[in-house]
Amino acid sequence: MRLRRTALAAVPLLVLAATACAPVDDEDDAPDTSGSSESAGTPGSSDTPAADDCAVDSLPLLEDGTLTIGTDSPAYEPWFVDNDPTNGKGYESAVAYAVAEELGFSKDQVTWVTVPFNTSYAPGAKKFDFDMNQVSITPEREKVVDFSSGYYSAAQAVIALKGSPVADVTSIADLADYNLGAQTGTTSLTAIRDVIQPANEPRVFEDTNAAKQALLNDQVDAILADLPTAFYISAVEIPDSAIVGQFQVDGDDAEEFGMLFEKGSELVPCVDQALATLTDDGTIADLEQQWLSDVVDVPTLP
Repeated sequence: MRLRRTALAAVPLLVLAATACAPVDDEDDAPDTSGSSESAGTPGSSDTPAADDCAVDSLPLLEDGTLTIGTDSPAYEPWFVDNDPTNGKGYESAVAYAVAEELGFSKDQVTWVTVPFNTSYAPGAKKFDFDMNQVSITPEREKVVDFSSGYYSAAQAVIALKGSPVADVTSIADLADYNLGAQTGTTSLTAIRDVIQPANEPRVFEDTNAAKQALLNDQVDAILADLPTAFYISAVEIPDSAIVGQFQVDGDDAEEFGMLFEKGSELVPCVDQALATLTDDGTIADLEQQWLSDVVDVPTLP
């Protein structure tokens, strides 16, 4: 079986519960609470902004002189630490502050607001300049919101209890006979339906905490989440679980998380320019290494 080097949450992760990520447009799915207590489109802008256009006093902001960033609550590890987006810890918090600094904002000029992820990509006006919540860039979403360039490429991961029959599967096809579950509105749920195509309809949960409880209660055979979240679940929250394997949606095309903007936002080119600079100078790679360190091989399910 082919092994692929991938990301694991680092030591600072050992604090909070993880969440299912990368939401997609499954708003019609009603979450299953009976058993419980994102291929990329063409994100960003092709226009290169002039330096003056990206000066803080020229940026099209919700509030002059303040960069307002949205994310969900709770804000889970490894994306945030201690449920506190403002501390700069965790991959998304760190990237957000790096982008803010590149744009010319000091830390005290950054404000965070709570935005449920299913709300973040709904059509209409936004209460943030951009949102960071492991939101996958998808063509459907791009019809009603805008995205930055991708700041993280994520694989889907399958989590099962150790010793269960699912723990021994070696291919995506092997998963089709099992009862699977994922959080509503996520690419994990889409991956179950479109890639695995199980015999039984997947269980849909309001959040990953409910999905994890269903796994512990043997109400599902396995759950799906993005790979860094899966590492945290198996390493910290459910030690008796294991990551069965990983796979990409739509073949080898990487699923990417992007910063999400109100449709038509003129801020996108400046954020894309900041991300490009941070990628070129190695900052993004350093932050990924710090918060999603490369230490474990996970089998890729063919």
